[in-house]
Amino acid sequence: MMPEGDTIFRAARTLHRALAGQVVTRFETQYAQIARVHDDAPITGRIVEKVESRGKHLLIYFTGTGYRVPGTGCRLLDEGGHEPGIGSRESGVVTPATTAGTRRGEVEGPLVLRTHMLMSGSWHIYRAGEAWHRSPSAARVVVGTAAFVAVGFAVPVAEFVPASALEQDETIGRLGPDLLSPDFDAGEAMARLAASGRPTVAEALLEQRSVAGIGNVFKSELLFLARLWPFVPPAEVTEAQWARMMRDAHVLLKANVIDPAEAGVLTWRGARRTTGRSNPTQRLYVYGRHGRPCRRCGTAILVRHHGEHNRSTYWCPACQAAPLNGQPGP
Repeated sequence: MMPEGDTIFRAARTLHRALAGQVVTRFETQYAQIARVHDDAPITGRIVEKVESRGKHLLIYFTGTGYRVPGTGCRLLDEGGHEPGIGSRESGVVTPATTAGTRRGEVEGPLVLRTHMLMSGSWHIYRAGEAWHRSPSAARVVVGTAAFVAVGFAVPVAEFVPASALEQDETIGRLGPDLLSPDFDAGEAMARLAASGRPTVAEALLEQRSVAGIGNVFKSELLFLARLWPFVPPAEVTEAQWARMMRDAHVLLKANVIDPAEAGVLTWRGARRTTGRSNPTQRLYVYGRHGRPCRRCGTAILVRHHGEHNRSTYWCPACQAAPLNGQPGP
């Protein structure tokens, strides 16, 4: 399951509490393009300014150039968790990275490490010396300080972006309003959703350039709460229905990141706070409940795989009836 905006927000919050304001003493990666940046302008010695989320992206901000730890370079791991031999740096898994075209002055300045979990990745935080829950062979990026180690396990997308260019970045700069941002603009999100060009409202809700943070789980839940058939074209969704879904999305995601118990840093052994691990099926209306009775009316929940990535959508055929005479359902 791809982690959604609230999961990434919680992961970023935990990493921020552990790393912000601390000097980086350890940096390792499996990705060659990231390793090159560290070789040219070391990440060790820099200070982690902050960690935050933007939709489903996790961003770690570093100050300007640090220093080379004596006797070390950037440890580049291959897919088996081993260091490749001299001349084999390209054996590391490489994702398309902004850093490929950056100038040396840009990488020496403040940098942002952008990661996206897709379906497989997760960030763990450990105290120095604490045993890792997963094998080191799954570690793609490691950021360590004197007190904590942040490990990106199976993170499929990672790149450095100059901090000065972040808002113009082809990925971050195109994101729609973030549902967990304190200045979330529901009106802007609604306008983008209505004009998304996606064939169905279900697919439109997943378009991060329209609104950032909604994933497959919340998509199905929002449509159920709005009593909206998932396959209505976005142009046929009323303004009131868009407003209802944006209001519900904002409330639900905010509720999922409120945790008064998280006053300190919770490592893996203290509590499970890694992306891609939350399984709230028991608390959901429709998602993951194919064939089970609707919590409202008792009708069996349906599921359909559709769209560009064949994503699953769950709905109640009674509460979310298909449109009649070309009009949106109730």
